[in-house]
Amino acid sequence: MAQHNQLGSWGEDCAAKYLENKGYAIIDRDWKSGHRDLDIIAASPDNTEIIFAEVKTRADDKIFDPVDAVTPAKMRNLAIAANTYLKMKPSAMEPRFDIIAVVRNADGTPKIRHIEDAFNPCLL
Repeated sequence: MAQHNQLGSWGEDCAAKYLENKGYAIIDRDWKSGHRDLDIIAASPDNTEIIFAEVKTRADDKIFDPVDAVTPAKMRNLAIAANTYLKMKPSAMEPRFDIIAVVRNADGTPKIRHIEDAFNPCLL
């Protein structure tokens, strides 16, 4: 596996563990529909929202904030993938789109920033 793929998998694992520690229930991970994918799908702690979390992992954030990698085009693709997911697996929960930025600290530990309700695809 390429080094950037290993870093991405590590970041997604860290993000999933972070969400679980916050009371979220992981429903699905690395869900794919054609060339579109959803990194983490989770239920909110109160089971009222289904979370579509896009995870962006970087070795450092000195030059480029990982959140900036979630462009309007990426947001549209996430919305399309989430719509497909909900057609296949209907849910009574309200959808929400989050971004989780994971940066690997020098000591190998993650620095996690969770942006809840990061964007509304209806406004794109």
